[in-house]
Amino acid sequence: MKKVLTFLLCSLYFVSIPAISTEEPLTLSQNRRYALTQTVVDKEMYFDAIPERPTTKIEISSFQDEALTITGETLVPNTLLSIVSLTINSNGIPVFTLSNGQFIKASREAIFNDLVSKQQSVSLDYWLKPSFVTYEAPYTNGVSEVKNNLKPYSRVHLVEQAETEHGIYYKTDSGFWISVEDLSVADNRIAKVQEVLLEKYNKDKYGIYIKQLNTQTVAGINIDRSMYSASIAKLATLYASQEQVKLGKLSLDSKFEYKDNVNQFPNSYDPSGSGKLEKKADHKLYTVKELLEATAKESDNVATNMLGYYVNNQYDSMFQTQVDTISGMHWDMKKRQISPQAAGKMMEAIYYQNGDIVNYLSKTDFDNTRIPKNIPVKVAHKIGDAYDYKHDAAIVYAEQPFIMIIFTDKSSYDDITKIADDVYQVLK
Repeated sequence: MKKVLTFLLCSLYFVSIPAISTEEPLTLSQNRRYALTQTVVDKEMYFDAIPERPTTKIEISSFQDEALTITGETLVPNTLLSIVSLTINSNGIPVFTLSNGQFIKASREAIFNDLVSKQQSVSLDYWLKPSFVTYEAPYTNGVSEVKNNLKPYSRVHLVEQAETEHGIYYKTDSGFWISVEDLSVADNRIAKVQEVLLEKYNKDKYGIYIKQLNTQTVAGINIDRSMYSASIAKLATLYASQEQVKLGKLSLDSKFEYKDNVNQFPNSYDPSGSGKLEKKADHKLYTVKELLEATAKESDNVATNMLGYYVNNQYDSMFQTQVDTISGMHWDMKKRQISPQAAGKMMEAIYYQNGDIVNYLSKTDFDNTRIPKNIPVKVAHKIGDAYDYKHDAAIVYAEQPFIMIIFTDKSSYDDITKIADDVYQVLK
């Protein structure tokens, strides 16, 4: 009996029962079908949502139909779009519907989201370029330019950086936003100096050389044109003599006799010229310090001759090689034909020696004229006068020191002062 019952129960499991289906045919919207099949490439090519501030990147055409077959208006770059919906057309292409009823492809190549993408605090000092523009905010479509009280070539302190599709922008501590394209990382004031020189002093009678020491940039007029330099040539004597002291070959207390020979070697200066030492040999002993001071402060010809004769071996080949290398030209101690640039390089070498000479040159008998006359900071300078030539060569100890060489022919001390004042106003 049990076997029969078991058989009957098993049979029930294998009886076929008709299935009743409750499924409907599967239908997907174009948007849903696109979402299911979208690839990484598609996401890079097309938007999958309406951007907050959609803006045209390039010139594009709108269309009158969703299939994008009937051309409508042309949209120029940087047009802010008013989009009402994002759909997928019959060709499987994402399409934006505009508020005016037109359609455009939702392409990332043609449209961007015009927002600030990155923003951070900074603390930087940059320099303004000419023709810079200031904005009320990091530039995006619709941001306005604003007036400012800033000057080209001036230093600005930056406190914030922002990045948009239009570029990188910085906020100044005075609240203006400026494009990085309008800023210079390096001090660019030398460009302003060149503008001033070309506008006011571009004449044959001037030789002007200006060099910013921190940037090693140069401005000038006729910088390679040699003139008779008169006592400017003594810069080489001062430099080479101080170098001997630095090398320990003699000391500031070393003494030399003032005898006839010092005024008679081929490249000596006329002893009857500038200076307070006796014009004829007095056979007294003078220290190197005394001779350097007299040469620097008084432009003393005899003191220069003694340094040339004793310390620099009558301007021998070793001296000549040294000063030619520094100046970049043949520094002729007899003819004294020197360019403003050569004088500038020699003055720069004296600056980097950082010896006593710069102190002597900053307390001369000529500090109330020419370059230092109206400049309120320390100026170490060497003058040169002869015939119609009037010159001055200086280190100006502004916040960022610079070299200023002014050679003139048939000009005046006041002309030199005007040039110096104009340059200082830019570089002070």
